Amino acid sequence: MSSARYSRSGRVRPQGSGFELAVWYLMRLTGLGLFVLVLSHYLILRVLYDPAEQTASWIAEIRWSSTFWRAFDWLMLTLVLFHAFMGMRVVVSDYISGRARTIALSLLYLLAIALFAMGSMVVFTLDNVVPRA
Repeated sequence: MSSARYSRSGRVRPQGSGFELAVWYLMRLTGLGLFVLVLSHYLILRVLYDPAEQTASWIAEIRWSSTFWRAFDWLMLTLVLFHAFMGMRVVVSDYISGRARTIALSLLYLLAIALFAMGSMVVFTLDNVVPRA
């Protein structure tokens, strides 16, 4: 009989304290946060507003003119990136070892930082005005 503890929720909770336990809890929190944010995003943009009226100018003039919507989209971006890249970190750690793991994790972290920086720049600096042709 195996002595490993199995969890119905997926990965076994790490023993003790430290970085791995913090990431384990944060993965669950970001998953829950993503569920709420993505479901509300879908309901608002597909049920409350008519998708046929949602053009690029509608997004820039109506939706992104509000600080609330920019913060909402930035929070969703942050949670998606954290959840996805920490999940990939687990996969890389499970299947790659040695120096290749260090290189793969370094590239993964660099990609996550670059995508976060680019996404944040778009959310915070995109003008509210769309030029009319």
